[in-house]
Amino acid sequence: MNRYIKRWIVTLFTFFILASSVFAMVPVSQQQQLELIRSVFPEATDISEKAPIAEGSAIIRTVTKGEQVLGYAFESQDVVDIAAYSGKPVRMLIAIDLEGNFKLSTVLEHHEPILLVGIPEHTLFDFAAQYLPFKLTDRIKVGAANSSDVISLDAISGATVTVMVVNETVMRAARKVAQQLGLLGLSEEAKTPPSTVRTDVFKEAGWDQLTGDGSIRHLSLTRGDVNEAFKGTAAEKQGPGEGQHQQEPFIDLYYAPVNIPTIGRNLLGDSEYNWLMGEIKPGDQVIAVMGKGRYSFKGNGYVRGGIFDRLQLQQSDKVISFHDSDFYRLNDVYIKGFPGFAEMALFIVRGQYEFDIGTPWQVELLVRRQVGALDSVFTSFFGDYMTPEAYITRPEPVIVEAPVDEPLWVSVWKDKAFQIGVLSVSLLLLTVIIFLQDWLVRYPKLLRNVRHIFLTYTVFFIGWYTLGQLSIVNVFTFVHAAMGKFQWDVFLLDPVLFILWGFVAMTLVLWGRGIFCGWLCPFGALQELINEIARAVKIKQYELPFAVHERLWAIKYIILLLLFAVSLESIGEAERYAEVEPFKTAIMLKFQREWGYVLYAGILLFVSIFTRKVYCRYICPLGAALAIPSRLRLFDWLYRRKECGQPCKLCANECEIQAIHPDGTINANECHHCLDCQMTYHNHDKCPPLVVKKRKAQKAALVQNHIPSIDITDSVKT
Repeated sequence: MNRYIKRWIVTLFTFFILASSVFAMVPVSQQQQLELIRSVFPEATDISEKAPIAEGSAIIRTVTKGEQVLGYAFESQDVVDIAAYSGKPVRMLIAIDLEGNFKLSTVLEHHEPILLVGIPEHTLFDFAAQYLPFKLTDRIKVGAANSSDVISLDAISGATVTVMVVNETVMRAARKVAQQLGLLGLSEEAKTPPSTVRTDVFKEAGWDQLTGDGSIRHLSLTRGDVNEAFKGTAAEKQGPGEGQHQQEPFIDLYYAPVNIPTIGRNLLGDSEYNWLMGEIKPGDQVIAVMGKGRYSFKGNGYVRGGIFDRLQLQQSDKVISFHDSDFYRLNDVYIKGFPGFAEMALFIVRGQYEFDIGTPWQVELLVRRQVGALDSVFTSFFGDYMTPEAYITRPEPVIVEAPVDEPLWVSVWKDKAFQIGVLSVSLLLLTVIIFLQDWLVRYPKLLRNVRHIFLTYTVFFIGWYTLGQLSIVNVFTFVHAAMGKFQWDVFLLDPVLFILWGFVAMTLVLWGRGIFCGWLCPFGALQELINEIARAVKIKQYELPFAVHERLWAIKYIILLLLFAVSLESIGEAERYAEVEPFKTAIMLKFQREWGYVLYAGILLFVSIFTRKVYCRYICPLGAALAIPSRLRLFDWLYRRKECGQPCKLCANECEIQAIHPDGTINANECHHCLDCQMTYHNHDKCPPLVVKKRKAQKAALVQNHIPSIDITDSVKT
């Protein structure tokens, strides 16, 4: 048996190494780089050697045609140092011309494990090539919202962090070179102080006059406009079909800044205007929004303490949302010729947004269509506004240095606020479950339902949605970083994994590996749910004799030691061998891989129909790595009695991963903290010692209730 298993492991490792070698990234040589640069500057007569622009500045190549400079080329690591998820930067070759157009953007070298074995490497090259139609002054984001001033690049599914690093590398390196060369005026920028409203300017005017001169602006949409916006999406068929419905009004929206006296006083009247100006704080701006049609700009999902999810403002790179505290009802409008509207509101733009009334801004109207029970498709429509010059005073511009970009991990955490919030709440809930386990185990049905719901959440949300599957690769990345140049930024790039690892570290110290392996591992949860379904439909289960099972435990530790030994020589090779974990196939890539990987993961899941969590028990190197520090845990909250194991073996026989020895002791290194044994421990109708104790108590009660009492006085007389 042991000889067969060892041979199987060696064969499996060999298969993965041969498969992964196809995807290995070969660094691009200097000669190849020069050929790439010449291909995008065909008229060039000379490409200089790499040299710094100035002392301590970026290192670049200058591309010339005789005396004429055509552009510049540079390697990203010579300009910026942004570590990717592997802990090493993605090396890029970038070329720009004098107008700031991207002429070349290609990957020279990377060490991203998800792309070395998993996602086809050409997808990263295709992503890098997307920059060629754009300029370095463009606002380019990965997965940006539907906005006219932001260019959106599609992320690579399963490698979002990597492509965000590539985007940050390309844009930051190009802008830094342009700033140091003084291209496009990027060395300095003019910052204009916010404009101020001229409170002394007022002219009595009617509705037609204010809408005619642009003081009040208008956004009008028909149902056809909305249908057109959803074309090519999953929601395309959700709207009305072609015909007369297309010209029906969807919404007529009017909007204007109320702080301006000519607008505010004419709309609200003097008393209401003066009251409103007294209510707001210095720096606040009030926007009046009025609409009619089949679509509500306020929406019907708005509740107190919530946010208006259909309307917001945009100015430059700021997005301004409104809460209930920023909202006033607009009931009375006194302006001459007012047409009347079904909905009217006043929204306050708080001073914290530094909203400039003199800078162009937009109203963004968000329209959502439901395409399934949980999925929706969104699109946005924008209405522009530019304040007439007669209403404002513009200060003189002030020259300041260009701002420093915020760290990439900060942007990632902001973008993943929803995932972070939901994950944090779920981890808090799990902590409560662990602390209250002694109470919960007294209600087995409730606890089992809670556990099944949590395992389902782990598979679908933590696993398939957030890709929060921890891996032995993460351990190697940490070890490699600790042995070299350690950077917290590397680990902060994926907030879900960072939070999960922080929680796992805490629970390892307190209770051991069981909290992660039993509750938070998506692949482990998937195996357990499959086995639960199999048991529910009465599929026969098989368990190995404990003596064999106990020896098979060692396999995962052998795999861990082999992987660690390989990692000491080459972290890249260790990451390829780590494909013994099916996590990338089943969770990260959702089985969208070559058939060999899918077959391997499928076999492991198929086996779990008949035996619970075979992979976790015998193969998982991550479980083995977590078991080692588990020996130092502070608490042992899984209780046993002196009768456990001798003579009672009920828990040992019922433990579905066989973590309880025949002598009754729980092996914390193998326990997944499912709490089944604790439910039995507290069950007076199931735990044999408690059953015996209960019967004795019942027998004593019967004896006490049925033996008649004796009158001592009568006995003496007799």
